[in-house]
Amino acid sequence: MQSKSKWFGGAALLLAVAALVWALSPRPQAVETAALSQGRFESSVEEDGKTRVVDRYLISAPLAGRWLRPTLREGDALLPGALLGQILPAAAPLLDARSRAELSARVEAASASLRAAQSRAERARVGQELASQELKRSEQLARQGFIGAAKLATDQLGERAAAQELAGAVADIQVAQFGLQQARAALGLMSQPGGSPGRAFDLRAPVAAQVLRLLQPSEGVVGLGAPLLEIGDTARLEVVAELLTSDALLTPPGSPVLIERWGGPQPLQGRVSRVEPGGFTKISALGVEEQRVRVIIELSSPLAERRQLGDGYRLALKIITRSQEGASLVPVSAVFPLPSGRPEQRAVFRIEGGRARLTEVELEARNNQQAWLRKGLAAGARVIVYPPATLKDGDRVVERKS
Repeated sequence: MQSKSKWFGGAALLLAVAALVWALSPRPQAVETAALSQGRFESSVEEDGKTRVVDRYLISAPLAGRWLRPTLREGDALLPGALLGQILPAAAPLLDARSRAELSARVEAASASLRAAQSRAERARVGQELASQELKRSEQLARQGFIGAAKLATDQLGERAAAQELAGAVADIQVAQFGLQQARAALGLMSQPGGSPGRAFDLRAPVAAQVLRLLQPSEGVVGLGAPLLEIGDTARLEVVAELLTSDALLTPPGSPVLIERWGGPQPLQGRVSRVEPGGFTKISALGVEEQRVRVIIELSSPLAERRQLGDGYRLALKIITRSQEGASLVPVSAVFPLPSGRPEQRAVFRIEGGRARLTEVELEARNNQQAWLRKGLAAGARVIVYPPATLKDGDRVVERKS
């Protein structure tokens, strides 16, 4: 009887000790986890941008006089030679030798501008022919497997840029021709002895465009060279972004661009066409001086997808600086500096047998959401996201249920 009592007492004592050990032993920490995955990695520079017309024309008064109230409004479409407005020449300057000399100089300047525009067009035509020949050679070599897709894409972009350059040069010739005609017409009016202010001088559109701004919407007296209105072709738009100079170094010409939050249902596509060589200082919203540079982006999406865009529209840009398929990815929140390691060393906590194991990893790159690992984890490994500061190597963990 006594032996049974001793046996039951010993068993109770062992249970009590086991319960005490269990109560005092640390509990597994509940953690969030994520699996190592293979997918597409992208790093980018994000900034706001603004659209602008590629070729903008400021129409100014070719002579002093009374500007009659225009019938045009912002957004009106214009054909080449369309009437923009009329100016009644002032009577007094008709006998002014100085004004006649100024108008004669304007005719000479317009003639020189026309010759310069013709020269630029010829150079652009040669450049377009060279770019087309280079693209044909690249297409043939690409079919034979001697060059890669990147070189072919660069030549395609170069051929398209050369074609745009030629189109702009041809438009410059038209502008110069109209400028010369207007200068000659103004000189003819001024040269008439006793010219009458009752004869109106017609201002006409140099190219097909839209009215962007009416700088003189009402009738009034204007001086020689006074700005009257701005016109431009809104079908030919580019995007201007002001990037930090350190970010601009990561976005060379040819970098792909994703254009978001512009108001349309789908993002638009574009490419960096050039980075301006001169930077400037800009004060941020926090009052910090920043060195920035303008990056010009060419829209590559079809016109039908972006017809609603106009001049000066704001949009969000995502300039892709690096892209890689099949990268080993983990959430960036799972990566942290390796304790007691060098500043560039990184580590994660992987889960093995219900315990957290500190594992050193090597980073290839990272963005705001993902880290691309060069090595350190095997396929299928699970890592702890946002590891607690108290977590140590070997601690027991349990995955938190969502």
